[in-house]
Amino acid sequence: MSKKRIRFLMAKPGLDGHTRGAIVVSMALRDAGIEVIYTGLHQTPEQIVNAAIQEDVDFIGLSILSGAHMTLIPRVIQLAKENGIGEDKFILAGGTIVLPEEIAELKQAGVQEIFGPGSPTKKIVDYIFSLVGKEPES
Repeated sequence: MSKKRIRFLMAKPGLDGHTRGAIVVSMALRDAGIEVIYTGLHQTPEQIVNAAIQEDVDFIGLSILSGAHMTLIPRVIQLAKENGIGEDKFILAGGTIVLPEEIAELKQAGVQEIFGPGSPTKKIVDYIFSLVGKEPES
């Protein structure tokens, strides 16, 4: 990646109405110099992938607390691949994804990393910057 700002799409797929985690992470990313595009609640996988394409993001972040992650995340990954979103774009997930077998399956499907409950925002920020070979602004 060049010197341009990292662009991160934060999405809340499905019927999950809990926003606190997504907003806290979005604010931490923004404070570190990342441009964050927040799609809001109740997004379909199709809406998320379309927004990622339109916004030309480097990362897609999926925040799910509804328990539908084993359906919604693979669908986002499938649509991303079908729409030419390449391996230079990263998909991250967070929320209530805690079972080791589900984490392994989602990573096998194409999720770069999963940040479960209580993950420090600094860990998320540092991870993103490590993937792109940059340093956080703060």
